[in-house]
Amino acid sequence: MTVYLHGMGHAHPENEISNRFLEELEIGTDEAWILERVGIHTRRTVLPLDYIRETRNREPWAALEAATESQATLGARAARQALARAGLDPGEVGMVLCGNSASDTHAPAGACVVAAELGLEVPALDVQSACTSFYAQLHLMSLFEASRLPDWVLLLAPETLTTTVDYDDRSSAVLWGDGAAAAVVSTRHPGRAELLSSQIQSAPSGWEKVVVPRGGHFRQEGRAVQMFGIKKMVEGVGRLREQFETPERRLHFVGHQANLRMLERVRTTAGIAEARHHSNVEWYGNTGAASAASVISMGWEKWQAEDDVAVAGVGAGLTWSSYLLRFGGAASAGTAA
Repeated sequence: MTVYLHGMGHAHPENEISNRFLEELEIGTDEAWILERVGIHTRRTVLPLDYIRETRNREPWAALEAATESQATLGARAARQALARAGLDPGEVGMVLCGNSASDTHAPAGACVVAAELGLEVPALDVQSACTSFYAQLHLMSLFEASRLPDWVLLLAPETLTTTVDYDDRSSAVLWGDGAAAAVVSTRHPGRAELLSSQIQSAPSGWEKVVVPRGGHFRQEGRAVQMFGIKKMVEGVGRLREQFETPERRLHFVGHQANLRMLERVRTTAGIAEARHHSNVEWYGNTGAASAASVISMGWEKWQAEDDVAVAGVGAGLTWSSYLLRFGGAASAGTAA
């Protein structure tokens, strides 16, 4: 089934975790160490900086009460931008899909909470695949029959992963940031970008390698997960290049924003020119399910009719996924092609 993107949106909280702030926590890290290993300068968080400084978030179940924004408010902000770019009113949305790595609530579904924030009374459900949640939502859309779907579907990936971080642990404290991404898609109406290919795969035997336990801190087997991620993203980009790269079109790469050094390794191994690689992890950190989609949204106005965007990512599960967006289709209302 053909899936068209009509608008994308993104949102980040205002509170900024700089490398200097992390130095001041005295957790055995400094800016040189951080930039050498992960290439991240700053991250955004829904947590007040004083709260992190005073508590180190040692009790993550208390973080939701301390947070200045929820996943619902972040997701709604991203959704409103996506809708505006698509030239649609919220009331035209017929379904909401939402997913992330660690939901604010176990029940109800996060999609219902964001839908309520937007004033929507439509079917709303979660499609959870940790950092590959947005990939999974797009792939699921491609499997539906168009006749069974409403005209417009809202996809959401709001993340507040800093609420799960142990700020005594430098290995995770340097990585995570909060943010949201959203997309308005349709299987009926041609739009600015078309989903030409998508796939998602899992290796459930590796589920213990990345975990956010209920009421606990994020943990992962860092090096093993990074090497797995590099391998799977290189494979995903290679498959998309083999299928779709032509001299007439510009192929760009956007990867899961785990860290900049990992992305640079993927780019060089896959043979992608530096000018065709796009990221935001340097300034926003790893925003989980929102990460790659937020990069595409932040560049929404610059994508041209000759651009193809190859997207590849990995996540807990273990899961990996890739898709290709082809720009140049009919522009949706309010959006310049």
